[in-house]
Amino acid sequence: MTALAHATVPIEMPTSCGTLIVNQRGQLLVCHVTGTRHWDIPKGMRESGESTLEAAKRELMEETGLDFAHSAFEEVGGFAYQKHKRLHLYKVRAPANLNCLGALVCTSHFSHRETGAPTPEMDGYTWATRDDIPSLCLLPMAQQLLSLDW
Repeated sequence: MTALAHATVPIEMPTSCGTLIVNQRGQLLVCHVTGTRHWDIPKGMRESGESTLEAAKRELMEETGLDFAHSAFEEVGGFAYQKHKRLHLYKVRAPANLNCLGALVCTSHFSHRETGAPTPEMDGYTWATRDDIPSLCLLPMAQQLLSLDW
């Protein structure tokens, strides 16, 4: 048997890429996940050929309609997130005119389980303080967010 036959090829773990949008009051933008009681940051799975930044920018656009220049994104880093998934985060300082969240819109849809109708992944937006995070987000995300400086 050749050495090549024994070599292990690292398999890249699926990575969810997201963006922390932080306003001037230090609050974090969170999105309500349609059909659930929890909120989350704009994030989603990196597609083949995408960089983590490209995936984070795409997910931010799809889930909120927000589009920032590459230079606005500060890399926070990659983290172990779930057993078979990593999380890679970026941070953007929100412009002052982003105080009103009424114009945000999710263009990413799933098929409603009962009607089959296209349903937006996110159906609401709010600014959250660190104290809000444990009651809004699921435990793995809440723990990750609270461990970061934002």
